[in-house]
Amino acid sequence: MRLLRCLGKRAALAGVPTYIEHFSKFSPSPLSMKQFLDFGSSNACEKTSFSFLRQELPVRLSNIMKEINLLPDRVLRTPSVQLVQSWYVQSLLDIMEFLDRDPEDQTTLGQFTAALVTIRNRHNDVVPTMAQGVIEYKETYGDDPVSNQNIQYFLDRFYLSRISIRMLLNQHTLLFDGSTNPAHPKHIGSIDPHCSVANVVRDAYNMAKLLCDKYYMSSPDLEIEEVNASNSQQPISIVYVPSHLYHMLFELFKNAMRATVESHEHSPRLPPVRVMVALGQEDLSIKMSDRGLGVPQRQIERLFSYMYSTAPTPQPGAGGAPLAGFGYGLPISRLYAKYFQGDLQLFSMEGFGTDAVIYLKALSTDSVERLPVYNKSAWRHYQGSQDGGDWCVPSTEPKNTSTYRVP
Repeated sequence: MRLLRCLGKRAALAGVPTYIEHFSKFSPSPLSMKQFLDFGSSNACEKTSFSFLRQELPVRLSNIMKEINLLPDRVLRTPSVQLVQSWYVQSLLDIMEFLDRDPEDQTTLGQFTAALVTIRNRHNDVVPTMAQGVIEYKETYGDDPVSNQNIQYFLDRFYLSRISIRMLLNQHTLLFDGSTNPAHPKHIGSIDPHCSVANVVRDAYNMAKLLCDKYYMSSPDLEIEEVNASNSQQPISIVYVPSHLYHMLFELFKNAMRATVESHEHSPRLPPVRVMVALGQEDLSIKMSDRGLGVPQRQIERLFSYMYSTAPTPQPGAGGAPLAGFGYGLPISRLYAKYFQGDLQLFSMEGFGTDAVIYLKALSTDSVERLPVYNKSAWRHYQGSQDGGDWCVPSTEPKNTSTYRVP
């Protein structure tokens, strides 16, 4: 019996390259926030969701698995990246089992939901494990500009793909696991149709304040202001995933508080962190301003790089603040913003402070998933070499032109 199971497993693994090759030929189907909402609120049909996901999940998994294989061999050989690859292979195989199953069979639907929960749990540590792979690569091979560029490009796409896959898994399991979340009875899966932005801001501030008080024994106050261009008397709300917004705000508050406390350790009073929430016709913008002395403009882009964390490496599963030590808080927060066509930008004035601005789409019809697709354009990104720059590099000393003879 054990031999049969072993043979069956080997046969399934042998079919993985064929599955990946087949499904990666299809582009993922991006959904809008309105589509998520409409499907979940008006007679959500488990059979429809099952039929869509058993096709869509393999497409999203296969597209990003093709890109994993384009990483430099030295990255692919790290134990952590190989572990992540094995998780993706197993998850693809798990879904393949349902490809020809009958959606009318209630047992099949129940097994499918259980399989999605297993997949979601399996991928819980994907971010820190992949981060560990990058660290293993850097410790063994050092810095290489071409590989760094490829890794940055890949990780942005890989983590964005992961956010999108998790969104699909959560929507299905939350809608069809047979129970409602007592804490959020009006949520449609993970989406709040009337997400109060100010409430999420306060929740994120309070959690960051707890951490700040724990480590520094003090924390700056919060000042929050709302400007609703449509109705000045109405509090600002949006159709959004509160956990995504919380993740972004919590990361920004941690950075703002740390900068404020460390730059004012001898001041009698800490300047507050100010948050402005503005709702217009197209955008909902959240600006967080601190007086933490800012950073030089040349360092801004480095703050969004996966290759430049200077913090000590945490152990996966060790608890503590999310992503602490990997330096992934800002780049992943920016991906959460970009996932539904928004953005996250930093504007710093060295010697004064920093403004961080989250841009979200005001309308649920405009909030459409941003999904990576594997194609020739993506493939070319991994093949390019680092060309010489076509701008002069400033030097500390000017050339002495008197030493050069005119021919």
